[in-house]
Amino acid sequence: MPDARVALVTGANHGIGAATAKALAARGTGVLCAYFRHEHLGGLQDPALPAAYRATRMARADNVAQSIRAAGGRATALEADLSDPASVPHLFDVAEAELGPVSILVNNASGWVADSFAPDTTNRFGLAQAPVSAQTVDQVFGVDARAAALLIAEFARRLVDRGGEWGRIIGLTSGEANGFPEEISYGAAKAAQVNFTLGAATELARFGVTANVVHPPMTDTGWINQRTASAAQSAGHRIATPRQVADVIAYLASDAAELVTGNVIRLR
Repeated sequence: MPDARVALVTGANHGIGAATAKALAARGTGVLCAYFRHEHLGGLQDPALPAAYRATRMARADNVAQSIRAAGGRATALEADLSDPASVPHLFDVAEAELGPVSILVNNASGWVADSFAPDTTNRFGLAQAPVSAQTVDQVFGVDARAAALLIAEFARRLVDRGGEWGRIIGLTSGEANGFPEEISYGAAKAAQVNFTLGAATELARFGVTANVVHPPMTDTGWINQRTASAAQSAGHRIATPRQVADVIAYLASDAAELVTGNVIRLR
């Protein structure tokens, strides 16, 4: 029997976020598909990236929400710049007005940029990378760390205020504590997000909230070309599909995962 729960999924216009929105909706969950389009986020100005990937990243999430509704689900889309703290309560306000109180939060959005302490202008995959700078650090931390923390805080405040006794928080990470060469700011920001999420797992447990972080393998969201695929496979890395990752996230958002909390779940 479908539930009446509501999820807020960030970065839901493409890749893992879009697949997660659809996977949750298929289980009866209403979904607010949050997204933000900007040509400088995700290194989209790099000509080495496939044109189809750039087009997907710049697409509106309305198409995702529409496909969910066409399948009989509940969904709406909202564009919001998560680097602006004012966007956080607005997302929850819209979700509550159109779908209901948010009980599932998926922190998937990223301000990703490839940056490095080394002088190289391209990484091992032939993609452009910039030197670590105030701009690269702020761009990634503003979304992957600060926004994730503010979203968790807003989620928790509203759940407690309404007397909620059930909730799910799921984050996405890569690199984190071990460092992330050639994606320095991204790895550091994800380490911060992991810390925020695992802290929430402890602090919010008494309110029926679980909080976990998913660490996917390399995932083909459209940016992988023959060179990156060959490099990954030669290093023994598996390439996942967004749907495979989304299925794990949907499980963590379910009643079946009530005993799973405070974990970084590494997918292989």
